[in-house]
Amino acid sequence: MALSPPRAETTQQPGMNARGTAGNSALPQGLGWFILVGLGALFALVPTLLVWIDRRFLGGGRDSESFATGGRTIKSGLTACDIVAKWTWAATLLQSANVAWSFGVSGPFWYAAGATVQVLLFAIMAVEIKRKAPSIHTFLEVIRYRWGTTAHIVFTIYGFLTNLIVTAMLILGGAAVMEALSGVSVYAASFLIPAGVVIYTAVGGLKGTVIAEWLNVTVIYLALLIFMFQVYATNPDLGSISTVYSRLTAIAQKYPVPDNMGGSYLTMYSKSGIIFGIINIIGNFGTVFVDQSYWQGAIAAKPSATYKGYLLGGLCWFAVPFTFATTMGLGARALDLPITKLEASQGLVPPAVAVALMGQGGAFLMTFMLFIAVTSTACAEQLAVSTIVVYDIYKPYINKNADGKSMMMLQRAMVVVYAIISGVVAVILLKLEVSLGWVYLFMGIVIGSAVFPIACSLTWSKVSATAAVASALITTPLAIMTWLITAAKLNGGTINLDTTGQDYPMLAGNLVALFFSMILCIILSHIFPQNYDWEELKSIPAVHVEGEPAEVVAEEDSPEALDRVISFTWATGGTLTLVLLICWPILALPAKVFSQGYFTWWIILAMIWGIVASVICILLPIVEAWDLIVIVFKGGVDAAPKLDADETTHNATKADHLELPSTAPATVANRA
Repeated sequence: MALSPPRAETTQQPGMNARGTAGNSALPQGLGWFILVGLGALFALVPTLLVWIDRRFLGGGRDSESFATGGRTIKSGLTACDIVAKWTWAATLLQSANVAWSFGVSGPFWYAAGATVQVLLFAIMAVEIKRKAPSIHTFLEVIRYRWGTTAHIVFTIYGFLTNLIVTAMLILGGAAVMEALSGVSVYAASFLIPAGVVIYTAVGGLKGTVIAEWLNVTVIYLALLIFMFQVYATNPDLGSISTVYSRLTAIAQKYPVPDNMGGSYLTMYSKSGIIFGIINIIGNFGTVFVDQSYWQGAIAAKPSATYKGYLLGGLCWFAVPFTFATTMGLGARALDLPITKLEASQGLVPPAVAVALMGQGGAFLMTFMLFIAVTSTACAEQLAVSTIVVYDIYKPYINKNADGKSMMMLQRAMVVVYAIISGVVAVILLKLEVSLGWVYLFMGIVIGSAVFPIACSLTWSKVSATAAVASALITTPLAIMTWLITAAKLNGGTINLDTTGQDYPMLAGNLVALFFSMILCIILSHIFPQNYDWEELKSIPAVHVEGEPAEVVAEEDSPEALDRVISFTWATGGTLTLVLLICWPILALPAKVFSQGYFTWWIILAMIWGIVASVICILLPIVEAWDLIVIVFKGGVDAAPKLDADETTHNATKADHLELPSTAPATVANRA
């Protein structure tokens, strides 16, 4: 495929490689089964126990509303962890290291920057939800109430496609590494990986998945730090920034990178790196704005936590591909491991480095890290699909009088059903020999045309149903045609997985999907305007266990306060986007091929970013929940000292105001 490494195919040598020693798996097969089954069960038990504690001692909700929305009370620390967990796919760990191995330092940067800006900009949507539709359960409900049934059905299909593509990538990467490192059947792993998260997702709902995601993120960051210090501080073969620099310089003489300045791995002058970055940026807009799991995170968050959680989560997630790939991808090159193009495209660069650095311990840590990363996103995808089925298919079209109890039961059943379906889809893709990298690049072509209309559903009152539906449905086939025609033109009429996976066909298809849809939607919106009244979205009802629709009372905020929040989010998200996509790469260009001093600064920045992100995501949720932890140890809310009437009224009033940036006159009370 096009984004395979520039190095020529190498012959696997006996010794340590991507699959262990002399071609055998690095871990005993029994240990692989233990990770899938034993540790999978343990990591299902812990969040299930924490959900029980929340319900038993803290009065957590048991109705369908709480199951689908987490009570809308998740604080900024857990919201940030939720973002990091669901955005850390198998591809995040595997493909980011592959592009680092392929293009050098530009690969990790463009992977991280190209997939962070979407989360930063989605913070705007998170605030708009609280302003305009405080009681929704899915983004598709906004579309149905605003644009009607036809638009709702069309974008529901896009939503399901997104969930299927994301889940397929998770399982493809996870199963391939499981087989490579432990010998566990790739087909068995395809079903066991999603099965591991069914318990706490079905039992705890959204709050269960968020709690599990904090636990998963903790493991991911700890493993990242271990590998980082191995490569740049303690390993006898590498162990310092200067050693990695000198080895990468020598390797570039042996295996120069085509289209990189001087053939070096140590430069941002990388044509292939920039092309990958553009595809990455465009494709990932679809997997954020069209993925219900991201909207669920915004729906679940406290209004005071939405913009903070998403901005903080985006910046913390940046460290995962940036620090991890700068460690593992460059480490693989510095060690000159005999990895082939095919293995790299399958995501086997990090496992090869882990085995070379730490032997079986590294293989176990990498396998466990990947398993945790896959399951942390899988639980979010399972809940996203089940929520869409219940709130966008069952309730509006099958049983309009459905009560909360039946909806919650159906949602739990769909979690199990989708776990099975996702395993079947992964097996089909494996049989077709579709690689993780190919699916990753292809996703934007299929779902990119839905991004702009969906974003407009909460931000531009002029967009009509005609403009939204037409721009999506017309653009998707055009994007697919552009992709296939470009592949055929560049390869003498040959169309197959190899030719369609090349840089320029993928780039052309992704560009058409995102930008033609945007242009068409703008034009049609001026021809067929809607002029929508946002107040109508506040009539979307919540559903309680008794089955009686009831209006959710949003936290009361003055228009001035809400305007200040949205203005702050626009300014912050926009500024950070410009810094990551324009300012940073431009400022790195004068360095040309990095000197040892510049490379040292680059690595130190990556290390500091990884350490700070780890501390924030591991400790901030504990700090924010400390008052609740104290209540649990005191015996629960029923055992807590009773407040007098005046204090209770004061606290309730205080809690009903949204937390603002430091420039705002109001203050925020963090409710449990």
